[in-house]
Amino acid sequence: MDTQRRNPNAVVPEAGRPAPAPADAPPRADPRLLFVDNIRVFLTILVVLFHLMIIYTGTGSWYYKEGREDALSGILGAWFIVVTQAYFMGFFLLISAYFVPGSYDRKGAGRFLRDRLVRLGIPLALYSWVIRPLLVIADEVTRKGLRLPVWGYPGWYFSQNALLGDGPLWFVETLLIFSVAYVLWRVLSRPGPPQPPVETGFPGGGAIALFGLLIAAASFLLRLWHPIDWSFRPLNLQLPFFAQYIALFIAGLLAYRRNWFLGLSETAGRMGLAIGILLILLFPLLTLAGGGPEAFKGGWHWQALAYALWESFQCLSLCIGLVYIFRHYADHQRKLAATLARNAYTAYIIHGPLITAIALLAQGIALYPLLKWGLVALVAVPLCFGLSSLIRRLPYADRVL
Repeated sequence: MDTQRRNPNAVVPEAGRPAPAPADAPPRADPRLLFVDNIRVFLTILVVLFHLMIIYTGTGSWYYKEGREDALSGILGAWFIVVTQAYFMGFFLLISAYFVPGSYDRKGAGRFLRDRLVRLGIPLALYSWVIRPLLVIADEVTRKGLRLPVWGYPGWYFSQNALLGDGPLWFVETLLIFSVAYVLWRVLSRPGPPQPPVETGFPGGGAIALFGLLIAAASFLLRLWHPIDWSFRPLNLQLPFFAQYIALFIAGLLAYRRNWFLGLSETAGRMGLAIGILLILLFPLLTLAGGGPEAFKGGWHWQALAYALWESFQCLSLCIGLVYIFRHYADHQRKLAATLARNAYTAYIIHGPLITAIALLAQGIALYPLLKWGLVALVAVPLCFGLSSLIRRLPYADRVL
């Protein structure tokens, strides 16, 4: 496999894309961007580590938590959770959106929508309506005995939990909603023939700063009504973060058309990475300067505005910096990396119940919380990807996963 690094300042054909086809030629698939595959793997592992940190430090919401042993575990755990929450799911939506326009161009509205319903809708429905209810009902029956007739448990489950998108599958649900919205926009706008990506140059610092300010302002205003931790329960959507999610999904669509991932300059990439790291290090100072945690979650508080600004710029900076790092240093795959990339989506889908089961099996092991988090992660991450590889070998599973 060719692992040569692409020239980020080259014209489109030299930047890893084929030359534009004649106007009457059918659209063709772009060559695979290996660094983006590797970013997906990184983000999937980060999701697993994020939820394990909730289990062992008690910061955040999860199916099972052991809580924290001392103040240091709580502080470091909260720092990790807040920093990660600020960018990783928005980054996931950014890179997911990057491939939406090309896929739509090749397939058309009908086939694209069918493909989304298969690849996103089937896992979403299976997890929300079969896997997750069975796990919760089995736990309820095991711990408390049979309190209801067997046929009464499904109604009890959905009266207590989301109807769709429970647990980490809210992301799959959100991506499906955004994909349907994109199809409607393309159909209603009636654009001309699909145009190939064009190198336009990466946005300048002023444009990025304005974009960050708009995301921060929208997040602050949204949290006046719905502070952080509020969710639309029937669909398990944490709407206080959706200003960022919508903005980055749209940015991903534009990034494809304008070839931003490959046009990102070294200067912009290094600057984004430096600012992102600086903002991570400054976050503890922000919390020390503010009041209690509730003031940061929303409302007419300077802390809520400061947090929205920090979150927005940290997210954009790390997205830019990580694209630069992976494009320059991880734009290749050997056998292990390719295997992880193929199984990243399945690992995301199954990691929730899997890491919870591992944590329950290890609950009797007395270790310092952060040490236990690290040791359990060494087991959980390979197991998530290994089991995903086995699941994808089931009949018809690979068509979905």
